[in-house]
Amino acid sequence: MRVSNPKKRLMFVLLIVVLSAAIAGSVLSRSQNKWLGESWIPWTRGETHEDHAPHSNHDDHEHDEWVIELSEQARKNIGLSLVSVAPRDFSRTITIPGVVAERPGRTLITVSAPLRGIVTQLTPLAGEAISPGGHLAELRIMHHELADLQRSLLSAIERREVVQREVSRLEEVAASGVVAGKTVLERQYELQTLDASIRTDRQALVLHGLTPEQVDQIVAQRQLLSTVEIRAPELAPGEHYLGDYHVVELLVRPGEHVEAGSPLLLLADHCELYVQGRAFEHDAVALHRAAEKEVAVRVLIQEGGGERSEVSPLKILYVENLIDQDSRALRFYIPLPNKVVRDHQTEDGRRFHAWRFKPGQRVEIEIPVEQWENRLVLPVDAVVQEGVHWFVYQQVDDHFERKEVHVEHRDHRWAVVAADGTLTSGDLLAAKGAYQIHLALKQQSGDGVDHDHHHH
Repeated sequence: MRVSNPKKRLMFVLLIVVLSAAIAGSVLSRSQNKWLGESWIPWTRGETHEDHAPHSNHDDHEHDEWVIELSEQARKNIGLSLVSVAPRDFSRTITIPGVVAERPGRTLITVSAPLRGIVTQLTPLAGEAISPGGHLAELRIMHHELADLQRSLLSAIERREVVQREVSRLEEVAASGVVAGKTVLERQYELQTLDASIRTDRQALVLHGLTPEQVDQIVAQRQLLSTVEIRAPELAPGEHYLGDYHVVELLVRPGEHVEAGSPLLLLADHCELYVQGRAFEHDAVALHRAAEKEVAVRVLIQEGGGERSEVSPLKILYVENLIDQDSRALRFYIPLPNKVVRDHQTEDGRRFHAWRFKPGQRVEIEIPVEQWENRLVLPVDAVVQEGVHWFVYQQVDDHFERKEVHVEHRDHRWAVVAADGTLTSGDLLAAKGAYQIHLALKQQSGDGVDHDHHHH
């Protein structure tokens, strides 16, 4: 269509521009709607009842966040054990490190050669168990003075027997007046002299290393003693012995020449040892108080497999009167009864013992310093620390709920929880496995697992 009028032509151009703008606007609006999707719909529709529904359940969500249900397999996997809350008395203790130690002058015994000689026999093997009085070694005597004393003793004994027979004969004759009484008296004096000589020789032999039993053997057999038997020490009067000696070390070999006093064997008496504690200076007051009042202490000893065994009740024997200049430790000692845990006998009759406690074992000593009454005491595994918070996990029906508690005191075995109403008597709590439940709840809540959490 041809438009000749200029005014009409202008109107026609404006109409085309307006139509083009309208079409372009419609296209742009549809593109924006497609890009924004549903995000703009609430603005145009207004909020609905469904939009408010999640907020109405917010409190229930917060409560369920710290509740977890464990399957039977999960309980077994974490080794779950439960503890019932019950008030009881609690002894607050201080823990002091220590070590199992030998008793000075009692545990180790050196057996020495009583005289000069040559070792002809060593009876026990290293590590073997020997009873008191058991045979240890044999020496061939190489001591000339000892041989002279034996000859003198036997000669005096033989001479005395002769004089004794002469005195008996003269006493019979003197009664009839044939022999003067002076002659009988002279023989009696000689008999007394010989008795004195015999006593002197016997004592000299003992001083030279023979035992009274060995001297009696010389007298009874009327033979010079060429070898000497060495036996394990017997018990001293009043001593109480619980077991056998243990041969720690053989210090000589058969055929070796030894002088009087030379060490032959090293024995150990492990029937009783010491626990040597090493306290700090600031523990001295509590230590002396426990020793004075004879307070029962507990000793935890590290044994095989990383396990610790408890020995109680024990009492402090004494506290040293000096402080070590290097370690600044105050040492004290506790008697530790020992017992044989293995008694093995070989085909040839040799016995070998294994003792439960051995010198060098590390220990921890718990000494009570304060008594608390009617407290909520839980195993330390039952409480889990996260920053400044402490949690326990209570079993309710078939699930566990987290509860925050206030821990008043904690050591390596127990935690004392405040009786503020959070826990009541009879509540069942997770003990072993509580920390694993804590980690599972952290994962369940979406917080992830923080490996810096403290669990004791």
